[in-house]
Amino acid sequence: MGFLVVAALAAAVMVAVVNWLLVHWWILVAIGVLVVPAGGVWLHRKQQRARWDAVRTQGLRYGLAQLDSLHHARFEDAVRELMRRDGCRDAVRVGGAGDLGADVKATDPYGRLWVIQCKHRRNGLAGSPVGSPDLQVLNGTARQVHGADIAVIVTNGRVTAPAVTFAEQQRLHVVDRDTLGAWAAGTRPLWELLRAVPPPRRPTPLS
Repeated sequence: MGFLVVAALAAAVMVAVVNWLLVHWWILVAIGVLVVPAGGVWLHRKQQRARWDAVRTQGLRYGLAQLDSLHHARFEDAVRELMRRDGCRDAVRVGGAGDLGADVKATDPYGRLWVIQCKHRRNGLAGSPVGSPDLQVLNGTARQVHGADIAVIVTNGRVTAPAVTFAEQQRLHVVDRDTLGAWAAGTRPLWELLRAVPPPRRPTPLS
């Protein structure tokens, strides 16, 4: 009974409002004059931001000197942005305490999940090399914990020969300083610079 009373009151109020607006139609016109331009400005700005983001992403480049100068957290951000440039729209930085060997995760246009561990060296080639223990951490978590299709370690420094051998044995991918330089300063996606990358998980317009 109470519900019916409330419904009846609501209907009566609605009818009264509609009738009032019909009499004072000029108020609707005034609102329209104000709202439509404001909506147009908002839409225009949104489109401008989208275009600028697209231009910035497509034109993203880093030199090795730039990457060397970054804080390790910003280096991870740079790797994330490069993956986004390559078409991995969901690329996200997850590095930090308890990251379990994953600093960046991304799904490429072919449906493959990338798990990337970043090893930044402030002194570049003069810094300490990435060794087998670093690859062992990635190997132990990338697929089992994170479900990676492609597990990668990226560094702006050196990689020891045993680490490279271990990576080849375990189907891990190493992006050393030279490969990083070609990727960051060029236009080719990372998967075109690496060997033995798994095939696409699903058909796409790119496959």
